[in-house]
Amino acid sequence: MAKKSPRPSRREESLSRERIVDASIELLDSSGEDGLTFRALSERLATGPGAIYWHIANKGELLTVACDVVIARTLQSELAGGTPKAKLRSLALGMFDALDAHPWMGSVLIRAELQSPMVRVVERIGQQILAMGVPAQEQWTTVGALFSYIVGVGGQNAANGQFARAHGLDRGDFLEAMAKIWSKLDPEAYPFVRSVAGQLRVHDDREDFLAGIDLILRGIESPPSRAQTGLASQED
Repeated sequence: MAKKSPRPSRREESLSRERIVDASIELLDSSGEDGLTFRALSERLATGPGAIYWHIANKGELLTVACDVVIARTLQSELAGGTPKAKLRSLALGMFDALDAHPWMGSVLIRAELQSPMVRVVERIGQQILAMGVPAQEQWTTVGALFSYIVGVGGQNAANGQFARAHGLDRGDFLEAMAKIWSKLDPEAYPFVRSVAGQLRVHDDREDFLAGIDLILRGIESPPSRAQTGLASQED
């Protein structure tokens, strides 16, 4: 009589792609991209690497899927009502906070190129741009500008925070030191930088980010004819 194949243990039965991704996000948040290895993940999940490879082909795929899951959850929390402008502000702040909470995500999002994480964000921005009535010939550049700002500024803020934590830097002390350096620069060579040294001490990264979003949105809402008229008057 042929021997029956051993039934998988409860531990193996409970291992799912979702559990693997959630554990990966935890590892990435605590140890960064370098800390995510299949060995570390196996230890966290109390299983063997082979069981993980059954669900995920390699680290690159795992990073992309983890990024996609975080973005999908972030977009799900977006306000259902409101104007397209309000939805874009909500989306932008949601992404800013997600990048701040998961600093590893910025570089992964860019490397994912046309895969799901980037496509989700571009699609959601694009839907609101369509709802705002932006002309077809301007939609691509408008969406690109918003996407680049959200991911670029949000990702840089997250990287700055990660650097500060890694080196034990206090944000207030660091900004105070930088403000003192700026205030002592050559007034002829750096008149503007000297003038904003005081603002550097007290600025809020999240508020500045949102102010930039509002600036872009005001530009989108401005009729081209008005912008051209203003330009013509300046030239006159």
